[in-house]
Amino acid sequence: MSRLLHLSANSAGRDFAVGDIHGHFTRLQFALDGVGFDASCDRLFSVGDLVDRGPESERSLEWLDKPWFYAVQGNHEALAIAHVCGGYLDYSMYRASGGGWFLDLPRQEQEVFASRFDRMPLAIELETPGGVVALVHADCPFSSWAPLREILVEGGSMLTAVQEVCQWSRRRLQQERTDGVEGVRALIVGHTPLRQVAVLGNVYHIDTAGWASGYFTVLDLHTLEAVPFTS
Repeated sequence: MSRLLHLSANSAGRDFAVGDIHGHFTRLQFALDGVGFDASCDRLFSVGDLVDRGPESERSLEWLDKPWFYAVQGNHEALAIAHVCGGYLDYSMYRASGGGWFLDLPRQEQEVFASRFDRMPLAIELETPGGVVALVHADCPFSSWAPLREILVEGGSMLTAVQEVCQWSRRRLQQERTDGVEGVRALIVGHTPLRQVAVLGNVYHIDTAGWASGYFTVLDLHTLEAVPFTS
């Protein structure tokens, strides 16, 4: 199964990206209303981590069913999958990171969530008027997009290692690397909460902690500019 979702250009409306949601879908909807999001023609792309920390994590399935909403699998979705599938999991860390709501669900409900999360791509790429824009949760493990794309499409022995980087790495931010990722117009990521959007090369870090004391950044993927709220 390909872990990459490719989407053609949206000729009818706008495409937006948003940072980590973490169970705050009401706040997210307020942000979308503020930028005039039109569900009949616009699309919303999430960098993952739909769940944990906030009070509305169970609404993640409702949002994943929306025809205009697309999300990559974040590390918090991966934690839920690991629990159900018997993978390694630091349960004290998971609860401390907001996973208690999931661990306390009946097993049958956990399996429903994990099954849906497992179908989420690790990366999304979409065509825009200015070129291809890609999204992963945390970072691209290569200096160019092509090798990651190949592994996500074809699978193989390196898939686990690249998934780890795509969902967990903060190295680019920590090292303040500005070399970017060749082969895409921009790479959009979340994972690390920031006071404001940080752009390193062509990598846009857009988790501005809308799930905590910050705000949701709504990034227009056609212009690569944050859209100010009007209400």
